[in-house]
Amino acid sequence: MARHSSVMVPHSKIKESIVALLKEEGFVRDFGVSKTPTHKAIKINLIYGEKSKPAITGMHRVSRPSLRTYTKHNQTPRVYGGLGVAIMSTSKGIMTGRKAWSQKVGGEVVCIVW
Repeated sequence: MARHSSVMVPHSKIKESIVALLKEEGFVRDFGVSKTPTHKAIKINLIYGEKSKPAITGMHRVSRPSLRTYTKHNQTPRVYGGLGVAIMSTSKGIMTGRKAWSQKVGGEVVCIVW
């Protein structure tokens, strides 16, 4: 929302796989992991469209530490009729809701992005 061209976030394997999914879905231009002697970070290059409208217009964290949200494979959420994406943590790894539905695997709904 601040119209920055890139964002730096602390590194973790889950964050890296979520950013990789966002890149596959077209919400992020590119990302890279940078190492320093003290810590690792992920640099995410964001996409802006015409009139500097961001590709990610909204993001909502569904599952929280105090309230975990799990779904079966046939109850995966559809975000804005398919325009957005639900990111799920399954037994087969982090994947989108559409991919989890096609592989018939349920899991924890981490967040939704539109």
